[in-house]
Amino acid sequence: MTADESLGRLDDDDYPAYTMGRAAELLGTTPGFLRAIGEARLITPLRSEGGHRRYSRYQLRMAARARELVDQGTPIEAACRIIILEDQLEEARRINAEYRRAGGSSNPSAAA
Repeated sequence: MTADESLGRLDDDDYPAYTMGRAAELLGTTPGFLRAIGEARLITPLRSEGGHRRYSRYQLRMAARARELVDQGTPIEAACRIIILEDQLEEARRINAEYRRAGGSSNPSAAA
């Protein structure tokens, strides 16, 4: 891998650049919290060749949102479900906006 290829990954939200310890430090939480949200299936960290968990910036944003909800008193499983639903809603809105920009019809039967 060239230096240019490595630098290009710095802008990639999905590149697993952060170790568990660094991720926990950035979030102001513990590795146990990261394991718990992994067990609740909010995020699934990638593994390094040595088997260590690695997190992306996108996953850190999800974890930060989970921490915010948990700090407000939401049980971790419920917080994870809320975030998953929020993420799905945002994706649906993005797809709808793309569809509208492409000139799609809001009435599927009109296309027939």
